[in-house]
Amino acid sequence: MKSLGNIRRAFTPWTDPNEKPFITFRNVTKKFGDFTAVDDLTLNIYNREFFALLGASGCGKSTLLRMLAGFERPTSGEIILDGQDIAAIPPYKRPVNMMFQSYALFPHMTVESNIAFGLRQDGMPKPEIAARVAQMLKLVKLEQFAKRKPQQLSGGQRQRVALARSLAKRPKVLLLDEPLGALDKKLREETQFELMDLQQELGLTFVVVTHDQEEAMTMADRIAVMSHGKVIQVATPAEIYEAPNSRFVADFIGDVNILEGKVKSVGTGRIEIAGDDFTVRALSDAAHSPGANAAFAIRPEKLKVSRSAPTDPTVNAAEGEVWDIGYLGDMTVLRIKLPSGKVLKTSMLNAQREVENPIGYDEKVWVSFAETAGVILRD
Repeated sequence: MKSLGNIRRAFTPWTDPNEKPFITFRNVTKKFGDFTAVDDLTLNIYNREFFALLGASGCGKSTLLRMLAGFERPTSGEIILDGQDIAAIPPYKRPVNMMFQSYALFPHMTVESNIAFGLRQDGMPKPEIAARVAQMLKLVKLEQFAKRKPQQLSGGQRQRVALARSLAKRPKVLLLDEPLGALDKKLREETQFELMDLQQELGLTFVVVTHDQEEAMTMADRIAVMSHGKVIQVATPAEIYEAPNSRFVADFIGDVNILEGKVKSVGTGRIEIAGDDFTVRALSDAAHSPGANAAFAIRPEKLKVSRSAPTDPTVNAAEGEVWDIGYLGDMTVLRIKLPSGKVLKTSMLNAQREVENPIGYDEKVWVSFAETAGVILRD
């Protein structure tokens, strides 16, 4: 039998043209008066997928989730779930459950009663309810709080009860709106992996809304990056990070350096961009015209910093000065000021416990990177 991890790695239904989406938003628009929250959006989500809607506040991600839950109706367009147009189906009849940011717990009920509420409403036998509640309490690490009331819990603990209650009914689709925001960092990281494992075990489709990039990158099979009611890019976390399709996505996801200049020359699968500090040699299959403006995005960890110029003539390199140093424990961040005044952010993994002769402030250093290390931006 395959492990959950092996199943997850092999899960790529969006690459199979014969695979039908489980959820489809087709030309969906949602307006609130003159404000367009979701703008002619089309999106496919597949069965058993852990899908993340990622974007800044006001981008439309929560509105999209609420339309799927049935709390909002689209102004136009279709929402298809498992082959059925669900626009006319009330929220309580949809095979979805939603975990709210506001928790929505019953204050007069204990933790275990809150978790069991929906199961009792569905008429589940008492022994099965007890077993399911125990499983949920273990998942969110609240076994010892089963008899407490919500007002006796911290904000993070109440949010975990809400999560357990949402999972207890095992809906076809679980909708999570900023589900882990109230948890401390360590517990949030643990819960992310527990959610992933539980989703695989139960075979549910999870759709999560978050503005936390790390959360989306950790949990999701795919991410939809949204802005102003539109989806800018849908791809796996690795593709979003390593191959952003636009300047917006490159700048929004993680840290990035963007080098700008004009196209100097174009070859088969290659391009040269002349900038103030670098002549960037990079790979690109897109069409480019000599003299046109171009931008190259590269992540801080792809940059190498050294005291001497690189000997490899194929790498891109420029000399600069150490402007800032940040020691973060697992890595050291250096900000290198180039002759033009542009500052590049670099990060180096602290693989050794002790560092001999570390690079210091105001030192002259060389910043270099391979032609395969970054990506040409389309806009």
